[in-house]
Amino acid sequence: MDEPELRRRKQEPSPDQPTPTDGHDTEPRLKHGIPMQLLRSLLLATWFDCCCVVIAVTQIVGSPLYLINKDYYYGYMAFTKQSFGLVITALTQWGCPTFVRVSGDQSVRGQIHLTRDGRLKTQFPERQVMIANHQVYTDWVYLWWVAYTNTMHGRIFIILKESLKYIPIVGQGMMFYGFIFMARKWLSDKPRLQHRLEKLKTRHAGSKSDSPEYDPMWLLIFPEGTNLSINTKRRSDAYGQKQGLSPLRHVLLPRSTGLFFCLQQLRGTVDWVYDCTVAYEGPPKGSYPDKYFTLRSTYLQGRPPTSVNMHWRRFAVSDIPLDDQKEFDDWLRARWTEKDQLMDEFFETGRFPSELAGTIDADAVSSAQQTAASAGYAETHVRLGHWSEIGRIFGVLLGVALLCRLQFWGLGYGSN
Repeated sequence: MDEPELRRRKQEPSPDQPTPTDGHDTEPRLKHGIPMQLLRSLLLATWFDCCCVVIAVTQIVGSPLYLINKDYYYGYMAFTKQSFGLVITALTQWGCPTFVRVSGDQSVRGQIHLTRDGRLKTQFPERQVMIANHQVYTDWVYLWWVAYTNTMHGRIFIILKESLKYIPIVGQGMMFYGFIFMARKWLSDKPRLQHRLEKLKTRHAGSKSDSPEYDPMWLLIFPEGTNLSINTKRRSDAYGQKQGLSPLRHVLLPRSTGLFFCLQQLRGTVDWVYDCTVAYEGPPKGSYPDKYFTLRSTYLQGRPPTSVNMHWRRFAVSDIPLDDQKEFDDWLRARWTEKDQLMDEFFETGRFPSELAGTIDADAVSSAQQTAASAGYAETHVRLGHWSEIGRIFGVLLGVALLCRLQFWGLGYGSN
């Protein structure tokens, strides 16, 4: 995508994106009609379901390792988690090509790059707690892709609502991944969370972490607890009013209990909290992105956001008040107030501010990417390094099938 095209996309409304009319939001035009949506649904669902079944069977094949050697077991499950990261990245690249613009403040200078072929490459630490505002359901897809750009897509752990573990196949896979399911009832959630966090503080053989004591780990938490919508914003504002807090315009008020507990438990084993502010280009200011960008509209209707924008910053755990929850509440709300200001600037200018000018490698093949990099933005698309990586998803089962075939041949020759 060249520079004139980028400017045109900023100046002219896309026919696939919503534009305000007479002060009211309008529904975006569909890129694909009903027949094409049905075909896309069939193709994408077949691909996704097939891969999920393969990954689930691969997990079952390796599950006995837990009884044999836990180090091998966790490494094996990290491999299957990598496979799912490849699946959703490939699904996005093929089904809904998505343009992403990444920026940050001085705290992440030198950690965001573009490769020579124009892909994003991040160099965040291998142990961190990641927090983000929650705009729409696809947020976790793009954050998992960021983990892929850091070769951490097999070591990401997500805290999510308990109902998701009952999704057939996918839910069982997430349990194998070690994801943490929360029922939003602290009395029952606390012991479960503590048990999982203890596992994340355990060193396993073959660790390649920057820390010699602990395995690589990205723990993803959405402190808002749910995505932004009319109903959740109304409840958030009502809660804030009861607490005497000023409402935020573009994000929900964060809840501190879970994050506070995680950081307390992981203190001494994690040095950094990485904070991502996510915004979707397309919806007008004051609207809610969940009205425009759902899993169905993005993948089946072929209507991804004009761009997904990420602003990164990091905080040292040692600088975060973890001895008093009231102080931590104030700290977290201050960060979310800053997020709200970042979102306001995004709606006014079309992008987040960036303090990364001169630090993003500008050797990408695209002149537009070089221009953006010189201004402090890494602009690229969600995509795999190479399509051959897909083969890893099927590698274990193909190996098992080959061994069974060789064993069958051996028995056949032996009987003769």
